[in-house]
Amino acid sequence: MPAIHYLLQDGSTRTIDAPLGRSVMEVAILNNVRGIDAECGGCCSCATCHVYVDEDFIDRLPAPDEMEEELLDGVASERRRGSRLSCQIMVDAALDGLTVQVPASQS
Repeated sequence: MPAIHYLLQDGSTRTIDAPLGRSVMEVAILNNVRGIDAECGGCCSCATCHVYVDEDFIDRLPAPDEMEEELLDGVASERRRGSRLSCQIMVDAALDGLTVQVPASQS
């Protein structure tokens, strides 16, 4: 299983072996990763699963679609080049070692 590294708000890191086919948000929720709220449950409608994708992985991900782009415009924390909604990042073998930073706030 690919390892996903979550950089948390307190400066610590949680590394989780992620099942293929789950979203980065689902892996976080199933493993009680603090700071990823995912109020809508992963249907791309609330933007409370915002993360900053590590620079090395930004170009490995498909570009955000129109709906994700629209939601990213309204995230609570600063939007950056690596900003993504973790519900839209599906885990596959190519993402082994993916690092995402949890922003300071989701609301």
